[in-house]
Amino acid sequence: MSAPTGPSDDDAYWRRPDDDAGGLPTPPPAPEPPAKPVYPGPPPSTPPPSGWRPPFVAEPVPPRSLPPQDPAVIDDAERSARTVTYGIGMVAAALMLVTVCLLCSRLLF
Repeated sequence: MSAPTGPSDDDAYWRRPDDDAGGLPTPPPAPEPPAKPVYPGPPPSTPPPSGWRPPFVAEPVPPRSLPPQDPAVIDDAERSARTVTYGIGMVAAALMLVTVCLLCSRLLF
């Protein structure tokens, strides 16, 4: 397409060419989608016998009550567990420190 020669609006240069001006042939129309199948509904069912009942499930016994808690004993157990945890952490830290010191001394000497 060449530049317009006469006065026209600013968008005329960018407008698509007319359909009858040639170019690509029009594509064939899209085929129609096939018809959707018709849902016939659920299959027929037979009713249960006249004396039928669902199976009976016995009621479970209610749960027992939990034993009472002693907050002082729980606090003592938590305190001793924390002490053991800190002790193991200190021993592990000391072993790592000794290992690092040994490795550094081997590199320096």
